[in-house]
Amino acid sequence: MSSHGGQAHQHGLTHRNRTFAVGVALNVSFVAVEAGFGILAGSLALVADAGHNLSDVLALLLAWGAAVLSRRVPTARRTYGLRRSSILSALANAAALLVVVGGVTWEAVRRLQEPEPVAGGIVIAVAAFGVLINAASAALFLSGRRVDLNLRGAFLHLASDAAVSVGVVAAGVAILATGWLWLDPVVSIGISLVILLGTWGLLRDSLNLALDAVPDQIDPGAVVAYLSSVPGVRDVHDLHIWGLSTTETALTVHLVMGEGPSGDALLTEIGGELHERFEIRHATVQFEHGDPDFVCVLEPAHVV
Repeated sequence: MSSHGGQAHQHGLTHRNRTFAVGVALNVSFVAVEAGFGILAGSLALVADAGHNLSDVLALLLAWGAAVLSRRVPTARRTYGLRRSSILSALANAAALLVVVGGVTWEAVRRLQEPEPVAGGIVIAVAAFGVLINAASAALFLSGRRVDLNLRGAFLHLASDAAVSVGVVAAGVAILATGWLWLDPVVSIGISLVILLGTWGLLRDSLNLALDAVPDQIDPGAVVAYLSSVPGVRDVHDLHIWGLSTTETALTVHLVMGEGPSGDALLTEIGGELHERFEIRHATVQFEHGDPDFVCVLEPAHVV
């Protein structure tokens, strides 16, 4: 059974590496094409967008590196390995998205004051191609975005690029039809607001994980209710639940036991239930017996 589990795990890693490799290859190719046509058409907008897409390539490489680092084995100094690198990567991706939104908005405001001509058909054609490339790249990370905050960051980067490209196409068509140059910066500001709304959740979740908050998908009250229902448990205290990485959750807790078993068999049962019910795979449980002469100093809820 463990052999099958190892094979499944290895298959998952291989699939993830392939996903990142394809995503990076697609976007590097598009950056080269977009920059080349931008220079050919004399379009600063296309060249600037190529730089924006290059930042997404760097974000993908960062997320890919974090996914690899998070699988490094623990050492005597880093007893949890480098799993936390995936959280730091997600936080960095969220911050990078906010910087991009700020840059796009700043440029849009400037162009409202000083409208610039749009490079016409070439810009629209290249932007439309960008929609396909970014949508296809985002689709690679679609299924993993709900279970891994790091993959969610990569998905948001690519989906936001697809949205930007759609806006560029729409604005380009409208400008060619009407001659209203102010449409380009107005559409850019609208797209920035959409990206900001999507990024805010990623920033909040990654920051919470970086500060050892309970992951959103886990209800700490339900965990306490389960632990309190374990036969023989009289009290639950010093409970901590936090993310080891963007996909792994850890728990430590003290259980005050009354009558009944409190050995390895019960520990195995509790660990299995925590995994099955809450996807908590790394649980450390300490049994106590409530001796009034040896009160646990960590029992008060405000003590850490």
